[in-house]
Amino acid sequence: MVGYAEPDADALFVRLADEAYALGAAETADTYLNIDAMASAAVRAHADAVHPGHGFLAENADFAQAVIDAGMVWVGPKPETIRVLGSKVAARRIAAEVVEFAREHGLPIAIKAVYGGGGRGLKVVHEPDEVAAAFESAMHEAEVAFGNGDCFVERFLARLWHVEVQVLGDQFGTVLAVGTRDCSLQRRNQKLIEEAPAPFLAAETVRELERAAVAICSRAHYESAGTVGFLVDDGTMSFMEVNTHIQVEHPVTEAVTGVDLVAAQLAIAEGAPVEAVPGLESGVTPEPRGGHAMEFRINAEDPSLGFVPFPGVVESLQVPTGPGIRFDSGVAAGDSISSRYDSMIAELIVKASTRAECLRRAERALAELHIHGVPTVVPFDKAVLESADFGAGADWRADDDVSNANFRVYTRWIEEELLPNLPSETLEDWRRAGERAMGERRRAG
Repeated sequence: MVGYAEPDADALFVRLADEAYALGAAETADTYLNIDAMASAAVRAHADAVHPGHGFLAENADFAQAVIDAGMVWVGPKPETIRVLGSKVAARRIAAEVVEFAREHGLPIAIKAVYGGGGRGLKVVHEPDEVAAAFESAMHEAEVAFGNGDCFVERFLARLWHVEVQVLGDQFGTVLAVGTRDCSLQRRNQKLIEEAPAPFLAAETVRELERAAVAICSRAHYESAGTVGFLVDDGTMSFMEVNTHIQVEHPVTEAVTGVDLVAAQLAIAEGAPVEAVPGLESGVTPEPRGGHAMEFRINAEDPSLGFVPFPGVVESLQVPTGPGIRFDSGVAAGDSISSRYDSMIAELIVKASTRAECLRRAERALAELHIHGVPTVVPFDKAVLESADFGAGADWRADDDVSNANFRVYTRWIEEELLPNLPSETLEDWRRAGERAMGERRRAG
């Protein structure tokens, strides 16, 4: 069963659900962020368990507790674990007044929502007179998106790689690492392209990241699927956060390990040991079954206008097919993209035996993908694949012991390297692609 707000009454996830329950008003604070409304809908449906997904209340300990108090199984970590790890303040022990922090440690600084994610509630400040306004803006954005405006501050470090370790923990105290992902390709601190395993990491770096992730989650008695994020440069590793829910980018890990992470969550919630999860029967960190995978977040955004979200109607959708292609879509032809929610239309996951082959397969898949009615980031994705930086070291394999310095893409690469160096013809191509996607509708209107 699912619950839905009024604007989503005809959405694909509602149409596909066996049972769908109206939550009432359109505002997220009254629907998807309303703990009582969501828990009550599950009770009315006589649900045995509630899966948190990866948005809205997914990392809300109070919602997890409400589900448990109503007699249902929470398919995720315990509420107390979410409070410790989901709160970036508690996880990182950071508490400082913003202006004083900037004066003491210097600029730039990052102001982050405690319960944030996806770049929401995150502001990077480069000038002293911007601090107060940025903090107020981050708090407001976090309150609207997550129902909690708490924020914290830290030094902002550039030219870093965002590396994640997927973990699974059970009720018996076992926590295993289930592979790495690189999520460095971001714009406005929101991920656009992810890949697994994280390329160009030295073998010892991978081992240290996995050991650290397991140690952190073991200390918190972690259950279910979770993600431990790190910032990595060519010499150091810095713990960033623990995401206490399934990540949007989890399919790339599934592709290279063969472990169904959502099925694992359900099995663990039913009391199964993590060693019983298919692919983890040996009770040790799984060896990748081989290959490389990439995920492209297909958003309804116009890259020629600075990735501005573009609500509208998806008039037609032609999906790529073939070996190694997975297309997870939240919309179908005729569906609307609302300005109220995230602009993501779908996830395109591409798997191949090597990174080089994965790049070529991704190019073909993006060429086959056609979305009419709204502009999308597809032209941008194609430009990334054509860039020398992203394609550098394409012949890398997971068993290569090489330095991460060979990977030229870092968390601010889009803003600092790719966009400033794009020829004007490419930007014009993006604009024309957006117009073609919209067809004659705007000009006729």
